Amino acid sequence: MSTPSVPVRTKTGRLNKLAVAAIVFAAIAASGLLVFGVAVLAVFAVGAGHVSLNQIKLRGERGRGLAIAALAIGYAIATLSLFSSLSYIPSAIQQFMT
Repeated sequence: MSTPSVPVRTKTGRLNKLAVAAIVFAAIAASGLLVFGVAVLAVFAVGAGHVSLNQIKLRGERGRGLAIAALAIGYAIATLSLFSSLSYIPSAIQQFMT
């Protein structure tokens, strides 16, 4: 019988590049939320944040805080967008009824 092999996690000390990309996407989405309308980049920040957290855990890299910050900003923008869209519905219905 052979014993199952477990991947060895070693601390590399390297910064995860995808975590940096996630926080850059989140910063651009947050800064351009009202000015440029580029809040759609929050979707990329959330996706990159989740993938980078997984990579950090598997590879033992640094950047967990950056990934979590990108996730928080991305989800905050998504929540704000959802509430904004839902608050528009009653006025739209009222406008169609008249």
